[in-house]
Amino acid sequence: MNIIRINWKKFTVLFAIVFLAIQIFGSFFFYGLAVQRGPKEFLQNNADLEVSNEAMDLYLNGEWIDWVKAQHFEQLTLTSRDGLQLSGYFLPAAKPSDKLVILTHGYLGNAKQMGLYGQFYHTEWDYNIFMPDARGHGKSEGNYYGFGWPDRLDLIDWTDLLVKKLGQDTKVVYHGLSMGAATVLMSSSDDALPLQVKAIIADSPYQSVYQLFTYQMNRMFHLPAFPLLDSTSMLTKIRAGYSFREANARKEVEKTKVPILYIHGQSDTFVPTEMAEELYSHTASDAELFLVPDANHGEAFALVGDQYKRKVDFFINRYLN
Repeated sequence: MNIIRINWKKFTVLFAIVFLAIQIFGSFFFYGLAVQRGPKEFLQNNADLEVSNEAMDLYLNGEWIDWVKAQHFEQLTLTSRDGLQLSGYFLPAAKPSDKLVILTHGYLGNAKQMGLYGQFYHTEWDYNIFMPDARGHGKSEGNYYGFGWPDRLDLIDWTDLLVKKLGQDTKVVYHGLSMGAATVLMSSSDDALPLQVKAIIADSPYQSVYQLFTYQMNRMFHLPAFPLLDSTSMLTKIRAGYSFREANARKEVEKTKVPILYIHGQSDTFVPTEMAEELYSHTASDAELFLVPDANHGEAFALVGDQYKRKVDFFINRYLN
């Protein structure tokens, strides 16, 4: 019996060591896969990110591309609270305006891609526009992606900088796409949010990073979230300063006073529609939900551009005028 008991103890210790090694290896693997700055080959040829012919034509050949190239953007810089040099692009309205839209891009994107939306804000609605590169993206420093949580503080600091530049009477709209949508939602109840922020447009948002990764780990890798996602979250806390559970847009919109328009494609399989529906149902402020049939992730504007603009224009003008 003693021999059996000793062998069992050795087996238990060995099993624990192997399990721990797998967890450590897996955590570093998934951190590098999703959070660390760099190319993300696993997203190439991902069926959940396939777009329609209409969307592909707009993204690759739309007139907004030439419009962005023709503009004389002022490049602004900001030092983040943790010492990163951040970059963004400002374009004043063609005639004096007290309206400003800050456009926040998605995961692996960059600031000028939001010119897709900036064009109509600027040319049709006479807004000043600002498009920042999120930390870890474009010309901004950072060796990791924040998925909206550290980025929310950067957004607030950018807003303060721009209000000082344009004047205290400036009326600010946040318009974010995907990760950028999560960013604007995560900022929405912060005590430091400037009073000038009057409305938020959140296109294709997720509730929390933990829920997003839980869904995607199961869908792409057929793995349960626990315990690997939790250990990766701990590693992210150590290396990037935030955990997946604290990066939670739903908790912020439950306390927000800023009106929010949610937009989501009903055929979105990368960030499922239910995530926007849950956010909408838990929003404390005035809120609306605009669902677009047949639209995949971030495709709403490409499929129903005129309706999209009417919805956005009508919503924000209720709070800016």
